[in-house]
Amino acid sequence: MRAILFVGHGSRDPEGNEQVRQFVDRLRPRLRDSFHIETSFLEFGRPSIGEGIERCAEAGAMEVAVIPLILLPAGHSKLHIPAEIDEAKARYPHMVFRYGRPIGVHEQTFAILRERLQEIGERPEQPDDGTAVILLGRGGSDPDANSDLYKIARLFWEQTGYALIEPAFMGVTTPSLDDAVRRCLMLGARRIVVLPYFLFTGILIKRLEQQMAQYQAEHSHISFALAGYFGFHPKLEEIVLDRLNEVLGQTVAMNCDICQYRLHAAHHHHHHHHHH
Repeated sequence: MRAILFVGHGSRDPEGNEQVRQFVDRLRPRLRDSFHIETSFLEFGRPSIGEGIERCAEAGAMEVAVIPLILLPAGHSKLHIPAEIDEAKARYPHMVFRYGRPIGVHEQTFAILRERLQEIGERPEQPDDGTAVILLGRGGSDPDANSDLYKIARLFWEQTGYALIEPAFMGVTTPSLDDAVRRCLMLGARRIVVLPYFLFTGILIKRLEQQMAQYQAEHSHISFALAGYFGFHPKLEEIVLDRLNEVLGQTVAMNCDICQYRLHAAHHHHHHHHHH
């Protein structure tokens, strides 16, 4: 039997962990009944990854696909999860483990960002003059993950009409949200939209809601707006299913998921195919 173990980051906020479970529940109907499915957490939630693997083993799984529900590749996906898998390999030598990629830079993430802006009345293709967007990530000690947020901000800028899309981080590293707000104001922004690059709610999202109210109180002549996090967006399901299929099909995905030439070629090939 094959099992799928989804790994959420985990939050001190029980609501955030519950959203991870609900997300996996929404995926279930799209997965074959023959799979045994478990949800686990890196921290602040149970079961842990080790406990999740144990449940898969107890259910009789011979093969486990480990899929991180994590936005950017950083210490967790590079070190912590592989270390847990190594331990499990030693404990269950008869089992095969396949490890999926984090969500990373995927073309569908841009569609999610665009829709989250549209939901609060923005027109990303033709925004009002003076509107700045702050793309807000969690922030961490891994330079790769932090630089990925910059890459995403740039690629999103290329696809929209905003003059200003500023990357910023909630913690650990800079620029902070305060830094980004200050910069937008200095550059003459009249409306500042904060777009969270977060999967689910948690302590940080709730802190952010308070911060937004504070900014609005301090700068009454400026319009502030907070867009929604990824949450239960149908395209997030598509991305995770993509990552799962990479592992189950054992395809080595290209490094460049969002290369416009590849997407153009795929699109062209698709149309070409239909003419026969």
